[in-house]
Amino acid sequence: MIIAQISDTHIFRDAPDADLRASDLERTIADINALEPAVDVLIHTGDMAHGGRCEDYALAASLLRQSHAPVYVAPGNRDDRENLRQAFSPWACRASGGEFLDYAIDEFPVRLMAVDTVSPGTNKGDFSEEHARRLIELIDAETTKPIVAFMHHPPYIVSVGPDPLNFVTFEAMARLQRTLQHSERVIAVLCGHVHRSTGGRIGEIPVMVVPCTATPLRKGDYPPQMRDRPVYHLHRFDPANGLCTEARIVGGAAADAEGRQRRSA
Repeated sequence: MIIAQISDTHIFRDAPDADLRASDLERTIADINALEPAVDVLIHTGDMAHGGRCEDYALAASLLRQSHAPVYVAPGNRDDRENLRQAFSPWACRASGGEFLDYAIDEFPVRLMAVDTVSPGTNKGDFSEEHARRLIELIDAETTKPIVAFMHHPPYIVSVGPDPLNFVTFEAMARLQRTLQHSERVIAVLCGHVHRSTGGRIGEIPVMVVPCTATPLRKGDYPPQMRDRPVYHLHRFDPANGLCTEARIVGGAAADAEGRQRRSA
């Protein structure tokens, strides 16, 4: 099974670089569509639209519908839960009514689980006792498949960037960590939010953080030839080796070679 992950597209029609943010998303989807073997699913780990407006979700949805693989989304701190739900249900968000946008996708060899870490009014994550109860119910609803959880805020102390704690309190983050460790079947956590590639662990569970898809907002040092190229993650799972993660540069060497071959044909 191959999972493509993008995050932090921050679509915002009023931004000075609005066209570039949309182009970054469109180019990333085109790159994912061209992969061989094809990906099985595309997940977006939050901050889809910078201001949570309906018109920005409409643009993002029109671009994400170009994906050949099914798409699923988790909310970020910049997202509006209800507007996101309306724009992406049911084709990319299976959350039912209620406060949280959390749900499971069961059609694949790996069970994908969207986790809502949004704390309205702040850029930090939160995770309440009620949310922990709901997530445990989701985890326990199926008992045979490995689980990959995807969410916006990294639930560990991040050593890069200005703020190592990305939750409103350490207790909220610790509660989420304990909940994820409720089952040994949780094999990985996929996140965004910090706009750069990094990773950590929750006990034995690896946590991978994908860079910001919107290149004007991406953090970290990139060589000149990469500064205008989005980066996304590919997560490959097989039962013998578990989950392996790699970074993919949009328009990288393989894509350039393919493009030259098409042009010369």
